[in-house]
Amino acid sequence: MTESEKKVRAVVAVPLPEELCRLIEELEPRLEVVSDPSLVPPMRGPADWSGDPGFTRTPQQQEAFDALVDSADVLFGIPDVDPRALARTVSANPRLRWVMTTAAGGGSTVRAADLGRADLDRVVFTTSAGVHGGTLAEFAVFAVLAGAKGLPRLLEDQRDRRWPERWEMRQVEEMTVLVVGLGGIGAECARRFDALGARVWGTSRSGRPVEGVERLVSPDALSEVVAEVDAIVVTLPGTAQTRHLIGDDVLRAVRPGVIVTNVGRGSVIDEAALLRALDDGRVGFAGLDVFEEEPLPEDSPLWSHPRVLVSPHTAALSSREEERIARRFAENATRLLDGRELRAVVDTVEFY
Repeated sequence: MTESEKKVRAVVAVPLPEELCRLIEELEPRLEVVSDPSLVPPMRGPADWSGDPGFTRTPQQQEAFDALVDSADVLFGIPDVDPRALARTVSANPRLRWVMTTAAGGGSTVRAADLGRADLDRVVFTTSAGVHGGTLAEFAVFAVLAGAKGLPRLLEDQRDRRWPERWEMRQVEEMTVLVVGLGGIGAECARRFDALGARVWGTSRSGRPVEGVERLVSPDALSEVVAEVDAIVVTLPGTAQTRHLIGDDVLRAVRPGVIVTNVGRGSVIDEAALLRALDDGRVGFAGLDVFEEEPLPEDSPLWSHPRVLVSPHTAALSSREEERIARRFAENATRLLDGRELRAVVDTVEFY
């Protein structure tokens, strides 16, 4: 094989089933996919990229693992999902061209690696953003339906064996749903709410049209439009720019009884402000899959609030996630080798 025909060495730095390694090679034959399952922690469940925390390597195994990831032209996953390991291998391997993080929010791990500008310019980082769009959109629909149909009230009456007077539930097809963030997840949310007959609005800085979205709103105008919507669906990543975007200013302006759900990052919602809005009825229901601090502290009032549904950051989990991410890696490898723009590239200024 000539130098020009040499395959690109793709090292799998996290747990990944062997059949998916071979799938990547089938989808992009110009890759040589290399993995050693004995050097990575075993998965405890679907898409458990960090693996069993009880796993340890001997000094010899650690040396072998470091040598393996340092031999890569491209990496599937951040080694041990650890920013320190990422920083070490980027420094040790000048031929490394691309790293794909298995997390949609993998930009935060890249930020934590504290790489210099030269390394950030040399290595392309991508995430799995968009792979989880369907599963997260389903949770968003579930949360809005739970609020619209009065799930807490139904559960309380059932627990107390109480048959109340009939009461009117809200209808999604009569609601205006504001999707805050129209990226991959937001676009999937918009498509589903539109299919249910809701009027869908969405925030966008680009102004590009999105299927199913009737009205585009600037993120800077949130406080001006929330009084006109029945539900707010948050899908944004966690960045300095999005931190507490949904805070007192926005929540003071909402239509009383608004439903709020978050399938983006917990830092986008100011939880103290949300609790105040829940207590005084401005927010009628909140279905949350993400939180400012995770795991959610035991003393958080969100656990016991009667109009809050807590999901432990599990809405994206799917037995098909591993395959979807493997296919995304192969697709992006083809783009890289053909000189085309990669999907879900990390912004190395904002790190999302």
